[in-house]
Amino acid sequence: MSAFNATETSDQAEAGVVGKLSTLDRFLPVWILAAMAVGLLAGRLVPGLGQALGAVAVDGVSLPIALGLLVMMYPVLAKVRYDRLGTVTGDRRLLVSSLVLNWLIGPALMFALAWLLLPDLPEYRTGLIIVGLARCIAMVIIWNDLACGDREAAAVLVALNSVFQVLAFGALGWFYLSVLPGWLGLPTAGLDVSPWAIVRSVLIFLGIPLLAGYLTRRLGERAKGRDWYEATFLPRIGPFALYGLLFTIVILFALQGEAITSRPLDVVRIALPLLIYFAVMWAGSYVLGRAVGLGYGRTTTLAFTAAGNNFELAIAVAIATFGATSGQALAGVVGPLIEVPVLVALVYVSLWLRRRLFPPRPVGDQVRTGP
Repeated sequence: MSAFNATETSDQAEAGVVGKLSTLDRFLPVWILAAMAVGLLAGRLVPGLGQALGAVAVDGVSLPIALGLLVMMYPVLAKVRYDRLGTVTGDRRLLVSSLVLNWLIGPALMFALAWLLLPDLPEYRTGLIIVGLARCIAMVIIWNDLACGDREAAAVLVALNSVFQVLAFGALGWFYLSVLPGWLGLPTAGLDVSPWAIVRSVLIFLGIPLLAGYLTRRLGERAKGRDWYEATFLPRIGPFALYGLLFTIVILFALQGEAITSRPLDVVRIALPLLIYFAVMWAGSYVLGRAVGLGYGRTTTLAFTAAGNNFELAIAVAIATFGATSGQALAGVVGPLIEVPVLVALVYVSLWLRRRLFPPRPVGDQVRTGP
């Protein structure tokens, strides 16, 4: 059963999704790597393609990327059982752990890695720090769903990140680029962030698909019932999440294909701290989830929401502040180049760990592995 096409009609079905990966899931890395290669080659070999795609924008928001993200996120958010959100908002272990990981540990870790590994490259260093401040609110929904994490928890944590992103992004940017380096006797940098740019990113990349998913479930269940909605409707829209993901990847890398392929050594330098960051954040979050007693679903959701980053916002801020051809913008672009394959690999690691660390336990007449 594919994680994109799976339809869960009971808790038992949800618990049994991971028994064996389907052909689609086993070859998902192939489709994603192919999409990345197509985008990079198209951006490199087709003259003016990146500029043409970049010109299709409204108020600084790339319409092709926005379209791909909306198509990608809508089916997953339509699967969320919104009547269960109360069980997530009451889980203080999950909420506090997520806030600490995303807004204290994540930015501090990226700041440390950027200074340790890129001390001689200030533009790339600043770009990485901006990436560390932009917490994920979009693509993490897909990684969590593929890993069979808790969808309701993902919706709540992404919404929580969105609120903190609006409130804290500018202040943390000022702290990590100006205040903290000054305290340590290091060179400082400025960051001109428009609050509207952050709010706009949240509304477009989370607000629209979240509202659409919520209304679809409410109206669909009211008209036809939950059994029809989950057994008939969700399988029809499920594949569009994969199509939207691949389309987004192609467009994203086509936009920056020339910049990435023309500076391979710089990409390698930027990639190293990113690889360490994603691995440490994911593994540390997984360990924390186990330590505080979360089940598989919420531990997985905690790990992916902490490890992922909002590269759309990071790239937009870097371009607006430093320019489209700046090193800061290139660092933001390299973010998804590394994040996409790494988090796909971690999906498989998570599914492997589920069978070994979270054995099913009986609950009444059903079997659950989640929280």
